[in-house]
Amino acid sequence: MKNIEKLILQNKAWAQERRLNDPAFFERQQHSQKPHTLWIGCSDSRIPPDLITDTDPGSMFVHRNIANLVVHTDLNSLSVIQYAVEALEVDHVIVCGHYGCGGVNAAMKEQDLGLLNGWLANIREVYHQHRPELSQIKDEAERWQRLVDHTTRAQVHNLMKTAIIQRSWAKRKAPSLHAWVYQLQSGELKVLETVPAGSGIDAEYRLFPELGGA
Repeated sequence: MKNIEKLILQNKAWAQERRLNDPAFFERQQHSQKPHTLWIGCSDSRIPPDLITDTDPGSMFVHRNIANLVVHTDLNSLSVIQYAVEALEVDHVIVCGHYGCGGVNAAMKEQDLGLLNGWLANIREVYHQHRPELSQIKDEAERWQRLVDHTTRAQVHNLMKTAIIQRSWAKRKAPSLHAWVYQLQSGELKVLETVPAGSGIDAEYRLFPELGGA
């Protein structure tokens, strides 16, 4: 059986099982969605957000791209973030990186990757900022993991700089922001950082005076 045909059969089996276990499931799904979380993750096929968090459809609004980046010129991700935060009013935004990320690994090498060059420049910038620390890590795999940590945290800080997040913090004191990393070797999530809603923002990035900071 071809892989694409198998997907359709598996979908039918899944839908039938859902109806058997919860006859009203699809009726609830078709009327509205009220996810509590926006998940910004990597497009890597090994990391499906609902499976690794054991959550049902409707629990998370999901955006995925190469290396789970939040880029201020990317209208795709910004549109998703705005809709999730302002229309769906999610309570949490999770940026989830993962060890063994091909995008992060590629950004550490001297190579021309065509269209990806501009995208990965965002990771190279993180590497440049942390070069003194990273250059001291002799083991390449360990150095890659540390860059994943730094890159994931940087995306949460990029979120804090957006008018979308700051406006929501000033208006409704939500959402909180989270930097997580998925560990392929164990299947477990590691919490790197949690930024409570309304946290102080450095003056050069602050758009609303009520959001104090340094």
